Amino acid sequence: MSQKSGSLGRYFAIRLALAVPMVLILLTLVFFMMRVAPGDPVTASAGGAKMTAEQIEAKRHAAGFDRPLLSQYGDYLGDVIRGDFGTTISDHRPVMDIIVENGGATLTLTLAAMVVALGVGIPLGRLAGRWRDTPFDVATRLFGIVMYAAPAFVLGALAQLVVVKKLHWLDDSSLQASPLVQLNTPTKTHILIVDAMLAGDWDAVNDIFLHLILPAGTLGLIIAGVFIRVVRVNLIQTLRGDYVEAARARGIAEKSVVNRHAFRNALVAVTTVIGMQFAILLGGSVLTEKTFSWPGLGNQLINYLNARDYIAVQGIVTFIAVVVVGISILIDFVNALIDPRVRY
Repeated sequence: MSQKSGSLGRYFAIRLALAVPMVLILLTLVFFMMRVAPGDPVTASAGGAKMTAEQIEAKRHAAGFDRPLLSQYGDYLGDVIRGDFGTTISDHRPVMDIIVENGGATLTLTLAAMVVALGVGIPLGRLAGRWRDTPFDVATRLFGIVMYAAPAFVLGALAQLVVVKKLHWLDDSSLQASPLVQLNTPTKTHILIVDAMLAGDWDAVNDIFLHLILPAGTLGLIIAGVFIRVVRVNLIQTLRGDYVEAARARGIAEKSVVNRHAFRNALVAVTTVIGMQFAILLGGSVLTEKTFSWPGLGNQLINYLNARDYIAVQGIVTFIAVVVVGISILIDFVNALIDPRVRY
C-alpha cells in the first residue's frame, strides 16, 4: 500500500515539475510571436488618426516598446507570475478585467458544448463498437468524420440558415441573450445564466438557454466526432480482452459483458481524451463565438487582433494557455487515480 502511494506521489511530483518548462515554452512562444506579427500596435491604436513621429515615439516609450526585447520579456514573465496580463493599448483596459467580464460566456459555451459532445459521442461510439461493421456502425463513423472535419464557422452558418431562417424554430441565435435580458440581469458572477438564476428570473434563463442551443450544438457536435471514434475503438479493443472472453465462457449475458466489463474499462482510456478535448474547447471556441456574436474571450481576441493590440492578444492567449496546461495536469492526476497502470 505504501509502495503504491509513493509511486502515485512520485508521478504527481514529476508531472507538476514537467508543467513548469511547458508553461515557460508556451509563454515564450506567445511573447515572441506577438512581437514578430505584422502591424504596429501604437499606430493601429490611433484608429486612423494621423500622428507625428514624435507622438508615435512618445506612445512607444510610454508602453515600453522602445526597451530591449529581453527586458520586455523579463517584465512579461514577472507580470504573468503576479497574475497581471497587461493593459490593452487600444482601449486602456486591464486584460484581467476582460478575462473576468468575458470569461464567463466562454465557460458557459464550453460546458454546454461538452454536454452535447458527451451526450452524442459516447452513446453513438458505444453502439458503433458494439455493432461493429453493421450499417449503423458505418453511418455513425461517417457522421463522426463529417462532424469533426466540418469547419465551425461553416457548420454554425448552416445551423443558423436552417434552424432560424428556414425552419423558424428559434427567433434569434446571435449574442448570449436578448438585449433586454443582458441589460436587466444584475451581474454577480459574470456567468449570465447563473446570474439570471440567482435573480430568480426564469424567463431570462429560458431566453439565455435558447440562445445557447445553436452555438453549443455546433461546437459540441464537432467534438462529438472525436468521442465517437475514441469510444468505438477502445470498446472494440476491450471486447477482445481475455477477461471479456472469460466472462462470456462463464455464461454471462452479452449485454452484461458489454456494459459491466468492456464499456466501463474502455472509458478509462477515454478519460484523458475527454479532458484534453475540454481544454481544446475552452481555447478553440474562437470561430464559434465570432459566428454567433457570442461575447466570450474568443470574440474579444479577434477584435483585438483586428486592432493590432498585441498586449491584449498576448494577455488573453497567455491566460488560455495557462488554463489549458492546468486542465491537462488535472486530467493526468484523475487518470492516475483511476488507472493504477499510469505511473512513472
